Amino acid sequence: MTVGMGQTRKRRVSLGRRGRLLGTMAVAAAWTVGFAGVAPSAVAADAQSKQWYLEPMHAEEMWKTTTGEGIKVAVIDTGVNPTTPSLKGQVLKGFDATGADGDEYDDYDGHGTSMAELIAGTGEGGGLKGLAPGAKVIPMRITDTKFQNENSVNADDTEDAIRAAADSDAQIISMSFASDYPGRGEREAVAYAESKGKLFFAGVGNNAKKGNKEQYPAAYPQVAGVAATDSSGAASAYSQHGKIVDIAAPGDGIPLWCDSKFQDYCDSEGGTSQATAITSAAAALIWSAHLEWTANQVLNLLFDTAGRGDWEKGTLNDYLGHGVIRPAVNILKGTGDPGDPDISPLTHEKTSGSTASPAATASAEPAKSAGADDAAMAGAGSEKEQGSSTQLVLILGGVAVAVVLGATALALARQRRRA
Repeated sequence: MTVGMGQTRKRRVSLGRRGRLLGTMAVAAAWTVGFAGVAPSAVAADAQSKQWYLEPMHAEEMWKTTTGEGIKVAVIDTGVNPTTPSLKGQVLKGFDATGADGDEYDDYDGHGTSMAELIAGTGEGGGLKGLAPGAKVIPMRITDTKFQNENSVNADDTEDAIRAAADSDAQIISMSFASDYPGRGEREAVAYAESKGKLFFAGVGNNAKKGNKEQYPAAYPQVAGVAATDSSGAASAYSQHGKIVDIAAPGDGIPLWCDSKFQDYCDSEGGTSQATAITSAAAALIWSAHLEWTANQVLNLLFDTAGRGDWEKGTLNDYLGHGVIRPAVNILKGTGDPGDPDISPLTHEKTSGSTASPAATASAEPAKSAGADDAAMAGAGSEKEQGSSTQLVLILGGVAVAVVLGATALALARQRRRA
């Protein structure tokens, strides 16, 4: 990425006319999961059967090396329920920024708990299994539009939650919420998080058909914006794209808790909510394997090893950014360039908070509650014109896999919904 010194917005290296052919690399096979477009319905089988990305990402093989132990991820969302079978013992003390009744463990929607499980869930009870089941989650509860309409709330909840996450033991901040509008306080909170050495991921949005307006915090220069593609390899029609996209990850068809009752999982079309959580988990795996690295190095490694097909490294695609995450390339093969520990791969500027992770030291108390070969990991991508949409096909694990683009978008400054 080429970013001028002192600039406050991300810039992308131009790839010429968007929608042109980026390459002609052939794809070995197409894997269609078939969840996209399905209306939410109770999942009959256990949720893990719908986590189609774990096998092609070589999760089981990576877990023999690292499970994300020693890494903590702050999840800024609707709260996290620490009593689900998959999250027992995985959730630490967090912060409730809503200003309403309850605390960070009272998930009023089920969304935050779903994100936490995708990051650090153990899979117990047939629940969602996290890509980094050895990591721990620090919940930071904020509001969504519905919650705001029903409760008296803190108007500065997002910036307060980001600052709390920056001051916490979390190395990684994961945010599957977004807004159409930036705020000075939020912008300053994001910069503060960077100064504390945090790695911040946020979804880029699901509203491509409704203006494709840049979403915040993904559009802030210190935040890595996460997109996704569907399981057939095509960028979802609703997927937001543009210069805020830094990287992509699996998102299509991954189920979520249906509601705050936590009785059933529901099918989902997907979104960058899921992609953001999975990217945060991938970062946890890498950081756990390299505790001496800084946030800059972990992110640069994700960029360097991303599956990007045949477009030139260092250029960014409007739909995939640097490409699709492939943590196994480093964890199983030991390859990839972490880059300069003090230089942000997002802004190319020196960061003040670039210190190694303190993950090797003591961990906090949990919340109280009742080897693959090169071909198999060779990521590749091609982009084809299909009317007004762009098709992106990626190989992970020797099978064409994709990821859904989706995240969160808001209509007004105080309106917010999940990614």
